[in-house]
Amino acid sequence: MTTNIILLGPPGAGKGTQARKLVEERGMVQLSTGDMLREAQASGSEMGKKVAAVMAAGQLVTDEIVIGLIREKLEQGSEGGFIFDGFPRTLAQADALGDLLDGMGAKLDAVIEMQVDDEALVSRITARSTCGSCGEVYNDNTKPIPADGKCTNCGGTEFKRRADDNEDSLRQRLMEYYKKTSPLIGYYYAKGNLSSVNGLGEIDAVQAEIAKILG
Repeated sequence: MTTNIILLGPPGAGKGTQARKLVEERGMVQLSTGDMLREAQASGSEMGKKVAAVMAAGQLVTDEIVIGLIREKLEQGSEGGFIFDGFPRTLAQADALGDLLDGMGAKLDAVIEMQVDDEALVSRITARSTCGSCGEVYNDNTKPIPADGKCTNCGGTEFKRRADDNEDSLRQRLMEYYKKTSPLIGYYYAKGNLSSVNGLGEIDAVQAEIAKILG
């Protein structure tokens, strides 16, 4: 069954972790804006050249370009459907995505808001590190890097912390999220698409909540 969903939530709410679970369990394709831009840049396609030129000039990539990249991915198809991760971030982008899906005879099946408590989130994120090879997430308090120094998912031995995973930077990113992206929660609620899960729950518990929503 093809299912198209959006994962909404502030930085560190666990969107990437849950998206990876959905890819593994349901064969969905994760559409991450950052990954698509890097992939386009390396591809040498017409769209890729456009992306490279914009980024080389230090400019922000336009919504039109991102929608173009999403269109290319949707045209390639996916039996399990698509996960929109990091897009849309604004109401204008939400409208553009809705128009694109309508034009392709597709629909959005669910918008899942990963709710978090800000203070608990700050505590979680400042303790976060990821495997440099596969992106598996670890946490100093709840899921420390194994004693043998090897990733449980891929066996990699390189781990990294994001430079902006510090308290000041995170609070700034949260403020940016609430200003720009939180209006989407009301937008999708009005359309009847919105469901919410506790983003700070155990990974498997959050996964089970999402599975119940998707059916």
